[in-house]
Amino acid sequence: MNQKKELELQFTRRQFFGLGAKGIGIAALSSLLTNDGLAQDAARDAKTGGLTGIPHFAPKVKRIIYLHQSGGPSQIETFDYKPALAKYHGSELPDSIRGGQRITGMTSGQTAFPCVKSLFNFKQHGKSGIWVSDLLPYTAQVIDDLTVIKTMNTDAINHDPAITFIQTGFQQPGRPSMGAWVSYGLGSDNQNLPAFVVMLSQAHALNTDQPLFSRLWSSGFLPSKYQGIRLRGGSTPVLFLQDPPGVSKTTRRQMLDAVVKLDGMKHQDYGDPEIETRISQYEMAYKMQTSVPELTDFSKEPDHIFEMYGPESRKPGTYAANCLMARRLAERGVRFIQLYHRGWDQHGDLPRDLALQCRGTDQPTAALIKDLKQRGLLDDTLVIWGGEFGRTVYSQGKLTEANYGRDHHPRNFAMWLAGGGLKKGVAIGETDDYSYNTLSDPVSVYDLQTTVLHLLGIDHKRLTYKFQGRNFRLTDVHGELVEKILA
Repeated sequence: MNQKKELELQFTRRQFFGLGAKGIGIAALSSLLTNDGLAQDAARDAKTGGLTGIPHFAPKVKRIIYLHQSGGPSQIETFDYKPALAKYHGSELPDSIRGGQRITGMTSGQTAFPCVKSLFNFKQHGKSGIWVSDLLPYTAQVIDDLTVIKTMNTDAINHDPAITFIQTGFQQPGRPSMGAWVSYGLGSDNQNLPAFVVMLSQAHALNTDQPLFSRLWSSGFLPSKYQGIRLRGGSTPVLFLQDPPGVSKTTRRQMLDAVVKLDGMKHQDYGDPEIETRISQYEMAYKMQTSVPELTDFSKEPDHIFEMYGPESRKPGTYAANCLMARRLAERGVRFIQLYHRGWDQHGDLPRDLALQCRGTDQPTAALIKDLKQRGLLDDTLVIWGGEFGRTVYSQGKLTEANYGRDHHPRNFAMWLAGGGLKKGVAIGETDDYSYNTLSDPVSVYDLQTTVLHLLGIDHKRLTYKFQGRNFRLTDVHGELVEKILA
């Protein structure tokens, strides 16, 4: 490959030293590092910052609110009602049901795999008659606005690869997250806030839970301006946003203008797209100095809104407060709003900890749906709820009359969606009596990602980015549209 062709790839540190090792001098290198020599971003829409030509077709929704329940909520205790488990309770999981499927190292040493019925009751709710656990009474109130998928499945059986997979389309770290892909493709309707915002909340469960890494909302090989911006609770919602003492707004503006000029000169010399990213991030930070305080000021929210979201909604950083913040971000045109809530990994003490998790999240989740709906925002917003996998029908550890745990189960788990372009009050997919295998309508992680992009007006096969000589996409070489849930 000649030198010029080699620099048509995105220029990385490794490539820089590789070329240096081949004897390319600084003078020759600087002549090659031009706008023509480096990988260039595609044409952008001046208004949104998204790619020209996207959306590919008329979108059903404008924005995503993704409520990721980290750890893997048990489908058997939430949406996949299995009355037959009452007669199987305590009996060994049949080999014919397990079918040699792999299990994790946490239960591989068990000598017995006793089936466990749920300790919680189910009832049918709404005009749709969808079965919902008594753990989720508030969600049950909005069930006719939801589309429940009971047969999600994933290729991963452990947390890190599973959550990385459902967030980025790949089990290994390094790929762009779904929010970064959407930000890259569609840009933002609000130029004073990031297109992709992330919030985290801690577990309500008592047992410790899996950590969450910032790479889950990273831009991967996309320019870093498309990564998620974390919004925190407390007095400093965004780190390093405030001016140092003694620096006025006028001085700040002058400093930024000077830095932009210097960075512009460097970009002319080297053509590195990350220089453009740096410029845009400085400008966004300047705008956010005004927009973020207004965004995070809940003082004008009426009391009945706080009451709807629940007792924790006035405490910044809680799941309830983050759900209310998600509505405020949606109102302001933020494209992708990602909430992570820890605590759903019930290997033991499931009856206690799952009840605590549901008690802390059920009311604000349902309130978000109601709030969006009453403001006319649910029609053009897609809300996603779910974890990275499900839980096993058999008990992890000792099964007692009042206590049990469940291990990871990738074969089938439950998620729900709500918003524009979807059939409302429907549940798709059937599993066997053990909630162990899918009988009909399997939906893979790639299928879910394909459908989410479709609702945004994006053909998942056409949203690509060339990196290291290959055109990558969120869904890799997979993904089928889940047409049964589309209105």
